[in-house]
Amino acid sequence: MNPKLPDELSKFFVAGINYKKAETTIRGTFAINNDQYVNILNLAPFHNVDSLFIISTCNRTEIYGFADHACQLVDLLCTQTTGNAAVFTSLGYVKNGIDAVKHLFNVGAGLDSQILGDYEITGQLKQAVKLAKSYNFLNCFLERLVNSVLQSSKQIRNETTLSVGTVSVSYAAVEYIKENIKTCADKKILVIGIGKIGRNTCKNLVDYLGAKNVTLINRSEEKAAELAAELGLQHANISQLAEHVESSDIILVASNAAEPVILKSQLEGKSKKLIIDLSIPCNVEANAAELLNITLVNIDAISKINDETLQKRKLEIPKAKEIIDKNIECFSDWCLMRRNAPALNAIKSKLSYIYAQHFSELKGDPNKCPVIAAEKKIQQVINIVAGKMKSQNQPGCYYLEAINEFMVSVEG
Repeated sequence: MNPKLPDELSKFFVAGINYKKAETTIRGTFAINNDQYVNILNLAPFHNVDSLFIISTCNRTEIYGFADHACQLVDLLCTQTTGNAAVFTSLGYVKNGIDAVKHLFNVGAGLDSQILGDYEITGQLKQAVKLAKSYNFLNCFLERLVNSVLQSSKQIRNETTLSVGTVSVSYAAVEYIKENIKTCADKKILVIGIGKIGRNTCKNLVDYLGAKNVTLINRSEEKAAELAAELGLQHANISQLAEHVESSDIILVASNAAEPVILKSQLEGKSKKLIIDLSIPCNVEANAAELLNITLVNIDAISKINDETLQKRKLEIPKAKEIIDKNIECFSDWCLMRRNAPALNAIKSKLSYIYAQHFSELKGDPNKCPVIAAEKKIQQVINIVAGKMKSQNQPGCYYLEAINEFMVSVEG
């Protein structure tokens, strides 16, 4: 499928880095939190960028926007990252025009996720766009594109089984525990951070492991207390983090802090522990893995699952791609109609003027051309012209043809 899209799309780019070429430690240097996102939006005008949004998840950091060159977007992003533009460029990717559009559709559908069909990306996309829009950095093209992507994603979820089954990062973490810890019931579990992944992890611990000896710690204790009450678990203040790290057997970290919240020094000489770090950037010091009493697993290792559910999901990829193609075609139709709108409005105005000037004497004669009939004929002509513009992409050639068709239809 090669949909026709306007020339202006040549300035639409996505620049990104993801799990395919960059490991967690590298991706962590390009992770963007909300404060950094706002800083980027404030700096954007100085980089000659006025329309953009950023997706930053455990799988990827991507900046979408309009620019003369992709390096403008990369440089803008890297003003707020510890990783530099040279590393980003060497391990990342840039897509332009229709390729950038297709990429966003694939991302929104979960086809480009580390775990195929992971539907959490849609919520992350909505939040990313919402913030950009609140700062007036979402032009009508980006807004329409995102709405089309979300519509396509919803259709894929409803019409295929691409996202059916309990396969997600949070579920994979619980599966890892089940496969590697023989008796979970007597283990003390600590969950640090209860954002979306943390919340889902807590629910999966309860639903699939039947775990009850679970303590939740969050920067906002109120949120931890609320979730703990809902699931029948315990919570603690963040000031008690060190003592709970020391006493826990299994620790799941989903805090997404800028710096590690668990250090190697906190774990030296302590009891044997399994630590699963679901954060990007990593929130457990990497050298903690050197300790003999510590098994440290990061999100990349957790995501390498290959079970029956994933195999079934792979069979749904052709159906998902077919839905995406149809939605891209509808989006391209909107782009073309938007580009041709001035010409169509001009033609419609001219036809209305012709009717008013040359056929006004017929207004009172219902057998000839009453006003309602004339308006209907005008719209019919406009629809025909719009169709020709779409298929042949020559808007200027139909001006006189439209007038002639209208004259013939009215006089007939």
